[in-house]
Amino acid sequence: MDTEERRTVSSAAPVAFEIAEEPREFEASGTQRQLWVEEPAVRPRLPDPVRTAAVRAVILTSLTIIQAMVAYLCTLAGSWLAFPMVLSSVGSTVLATWGVLDVWVTRQVWNQRHGVVSVPSSTARQLRRERRKARRAARRSARIRQREEGTRRSTGRLSQA
Repeated sequence: MDTEERRTVSSAAPVAFEIAEEPREFEASGTQRQLWVEEPAVRPRLPDPVRTAAVRAVILTSLTIIQAMVAYLCTLAGSWLAFPMVLSSVGSTVLATWGVLDVWVTRQVWNQRHGVVSVPSSTARQLRRERRKARRAARRSARIRQREEGTRRSTGRLSQA
């Protein structure tokens, strides 16, 4: 649900809670109310290697931000630790940038190897389906040809004997 939709829904119809009447309704129908109702995902789950790279990038980025904050506070306090923290923050920034680029590269490699399967009408999926159909049709026609040749040979031999 987009922000625009949330605004229109919340302003158009105020939510009224009827806690006292809800359990009676479920008791009368004989069904139990579920505690957890799963909704279909809008976007499919990320592949494992991409998710791993994304988690690694988030951890590196968060540690870099914490380190930069500590360096800034040490600088304000005039601590001797400020200079080493600034140097390590620069190194951490390089590592965090590498982590984010790693996510991007891993995602591109995954898409190239496995096809783009994020949309049901994916081009890669359709091409694979067509190739499979062509292979099956070729195998089927080869089997039919072999059977026809086998029946021709066998009928010819029997009539000569």
